[in-house]
Amino acid sequence: MRVSMSIMNRREFSYTALSGAAMMAFAARTSRLAVSADKYDLVIRGGRVIDPSVRLDAIREVAISQGRIVAVGATVTGTASNTIDAHGKLVVPGLLDIHTHAGRSAESPSLLLKDGVTGWIDAGTQGADHIGDVVAVARSSIQQGRVLLNIGRAGLLSDGDTMDLARADVNAARDAITKNREFIAGVKARLSRDVAGQNDYEVLRRAQEVAKPFNLPVMIHMGQTISPLPKLLALLKSGDIVTHMFAPPPNSIIGDNGRILPEVLAARSRGVWFDVGNGVTGHMRWDTVETIMKQGFMPDTISTDWNTNSPTTGVIDLPNCMSKLLSYGMSVNQSVACSTINASRTFSIFRNRGTLKVGAPADIALLDLREGKFEFVDNFNNKITGSQRFFPAGTVLAGKWTPRG
Repeated sequence: MRVSMSIMNRREFSYTALSGAAMMAFAARTSRLAVSADKYDLVIRGGRVIDPSVRLDAIREVAISQGRIVAVGATVTGTASNTIDAHGKLVVPGLLDIHTHAGRSAESPSLLLKDGVTGWIDAGTQGADHIGDVVAVARSSIQQGRVLLNIGRAGLLSDGDTMDLARADVNAARDAITKNREFIAGVKARLSRDVAGQNDYEVLRRAQEVAKPFNLPVMIHMGQTISPLPKLLALLKSGDIVTHMFAPPPNSIIGDNGRILPEVLAARSRGVWFDVGNGVTGHMRWDTVETIMKQGFMPDTISTDWNTNSPTTGVIDLPNCMSKLLSYGMSVNQSVACSTINASRTFSIFRNRGTLKVGAPADIALLDLREGKFEFVDNFNNKITGSQRFFPAGTVLAGKWTPRG
């Protein structure tokens, strides 16, 4: 299914606003056949390099030394300790997944790395009572990992994180952040009716109260709330994140007339991010995706809501989630941007990631982009067939190669 785009979001996928001078400087840098170096640690040869941060999409070679990218050019001369043959592959910046539950187990970071994910955010697995558990996973992660503190002090609960409003404990949350400030990147408020019930507005107000003194963003889990979405959006500030943006009604980002709510457009205009957050329960339905995408309201970021069971669900991995929107008019480059340069701007820990610019950390994902017939499943067991799908093919983290197998 292909749909036309009538509206581009305000960020133009972050790369369209590059100045002519910046583009000329980058072109001059990457058109050189080589840089002054006798030997590189690693050279990736022959791949289709897609770097939306500089609007690069071409066959290029990438040279790495001491964990940094030192050259990107048509040909990189000189010798290398190791070489990767990337012919037929996409070479993109390391993927950043801003909505996971990787903090649930110590094995999660290494599993994500094989999917091409070189940075992750745990989006509210734990609250103040057990935040040390997920912080420990982030601290030991092979790649960059950070944590969103669940405003519900007991974390994820089957009977609702904040159904008992007393669990939205501002003092406990602030104390937890103070003790773990290095690893806590924001606050998470899950607002669905089976999570917060009638308390959703007050829960979000308290989440903002917690975040304010630390200048942290708040991520809200939206869809199927008691309060109308415009009322909740009014509490969001620039830098906050709305995840599960394709959740169907009630209280989705589209109104009864099928149009994007004006309050949603206003939130984006003032700097609120809109994220996919694929997940498996109530967060994505194809008819809602189609209605939203037809209006050109594309996501700023694509994330998975990943956990260790994801490979057996419709999530599978981040490259699979990136593939789904190709069936709704998103280009390959735009999909890559959503999981690289755009994602890098949502949390300060990722600000020098999501790019293949010379001098950047050498975090790189190799992807297979296959043509064929691929089945994609939403959260309601509805299926669509797409003609393209990304598959992870290996990862470079800080200049070191991790094969997919």
